[in-house]
Amino acid sequence: MGQCYGKTNPSPETDAAAIPSSDDLPPPSVTPSVKNTPARALLSPWRSPYPHGGGVTPSPARTATPRRIFRRPFPPPSPAKHIRASLAKRLGRGAVAARAKEGTIPEEGVAAEEEEEVLDKRFGYGKNFGAKYEIGKEIGKGHFGHTCYARCKKGEFKDQAVAVKIISKSKMTTAIAIEDVRREVKILKALSGHKHLIKFHDAFEDANNVYIVMELCEGGELLDRILSRGGKYPEEDAKAIVLQILSVVAFCHLQGVVHRDLKPENFLFTSKSEDADMKLIDFGLSDFIRTDERLNDIVGSAYYVAPEVLHRSYSVEADIWSIGVISYILLCGSRPFWARTESGIFRSVLRADPNFEDLPWPSVSAEAKDFVKRLLNKDYRKRMTAVQALTHPWLRDENRAIPLDILVYKLVKSYIHATPFRRAALKALSKALTEEEFPYLRAQFKLLEPNLDGHVLLDNFKMALIRHATDAMRESKVLDIIHAMEPLAYRKMDFEEFCAAAVSIYQLESLEKWEDIASNAFEHFEREGNRVISVEELARELNLGPSAYSVLRDWIRNSDGKLNLLGYTKFLHGVTPRSSNPRHHR
Repeated sequence: MGQCYGKTNPSPETDAAAIPSSDDLPPPSVTPSVKNTPARALLSPWRSPYPHGGGVTPSPARTATPRRIFRRPFPPPSPAKHIRASLAKRLGRGAVAARAKEGTIPEEGVAAEEEEEVLDKRFGYGKNFGAKYEIGKEIGKGHFGHTCYARCKKGEFKDQAVAVKIISKSKMTTAIAIEDVRREVKILKALSGHKHLIKFHDAFEDANNVYIVMELCEGGELLDRILSRGGKYPEEDAKAIVLQILSVVAFCHLQGVVHRDLKPENFLFTSKSEDADMKLIDFGLSDFIRTDERLNDIVGSAYYVAPEVLHRSYSVEADIWSIGVISYILLCGSRPFWARTESGIFRSVLRADPNFEDLPWPSVSAEAKDFVKRLLNKDYRKRMTAVQALTHPWLRDENRAIPLDILVYKLVKSYIHATPFRRAALKALSKALTEEEFPYLRAQFKLLEPNLDGHVLLDNFKMALIRHATDAMRESKVLDIIHAMEPLAYRKMDFEEFCAAAVSIYQLESLEKWEDIASNAFEHFEREGNRVISVEELARELNLGPSAYSVLRDWIRNSDGKLNLLGYTKFLHGVTPRSSNPRHHR
């Protein structure tokens, strides 16, 4: 991960292996799956700012996985096992073999290098890079290439300093690697208009390399700033960093772009000034994603990877998990999930809970701890979105504009296609909401620009998206969700009904006060929406077969044939497949 120290979370991996001392063989920082992107975007060089000893475990350095001596004949099944196939498919077996020799791939061996297939490495970019730019010193180096300082010799940016990412074509040994580069440039071109997003200038190629010309940021990585502060930030300073991260990620998600490699190394400061703005960089692992799509290719950096990525079914919520990891580091200076091997890290991510008991957490505000916990929920449906996080009590500022949240569109779409009985259940739930939930809902309703009578129509939803659209939104087809909301063309929605439509049952469940909210909501439902319902009708409402009847009977009161409290809360969930509309991605 990054440069902090971490406490080892108990895991079968650490129990099963005898690990050499970290002073002899420092542990790894490895990416589960890699694209054509600099190695520093793949391997996190997080050396500890703390001295060795004193009960503090040194942090992984930029080194290989240590050899492990198992105390029993076979190690436990590894959650990292299937990653080797992803690597081979993306990088080519030769690259995987090279990484295995370096010790960066855990456990099993790989097949011998196969003969490289003939690939078309023509991108259609400009061929006159040398005529327009003069290359200077190297400022970053990675597995596939390096980044250099450069000066523009002519044109719009004459005499301006820029950064040039130089990607070697010789390292592009698979069709996927070539497509990764092509998509990175496409995303950089398509995304525009946010102050915390790196500015793209142009792309070039020659026989040997691809050149991506971007804005030069001379303030260094967020990682370096954390280290310079002794490994963590004061709470108020951490807020300023997290606000910038959430702002740019909310923008990306609205445009239908998931970054997939958020970590302190991928945020650069524009200057050395203490109050300099940050810029999000390195879209080499990023992808366009439709609103109801799930991805299944494993990419990212081990310490920041979300549980659902390891389960191979994820969406933009995986970025939110990574922000939670960064926030945890900023506030306490250690990793929430740590182990000496890559497989151990994954086990920790999947099974362990972050430590909020040890120093300095007792001195951190309750709001900050709640904020981090709501980002690091292992159930992706219960995590806040980036926009919701901006309205959390820890960050809330009435004077700061809140961006549009695509989640509202997803929830409203589901609401308008729901049965009258389900809509009644959701309306009862919205009446039980506490004041804490309303700043977000009011901000989203306001962004739809309600008509003079205080209602919103389909056109309000459509125009709000169009006002925020970039080329990326068109590429990811985010606007297609409007077609799924067609029933709104024949009706209008006031704020009260909007709250019912835009509330997330899963996110409410993550709150400590959920039981009180559910009980209060059920009282409203009893008065206004509960009615006699048969087991067969309830099964049809939930799209379930006769095999579910025995369970559903427990949801209905014998006395009057209406839903009981258990049935009400279960009914609110509905039935959603774990992997809706999966994409078998490359």
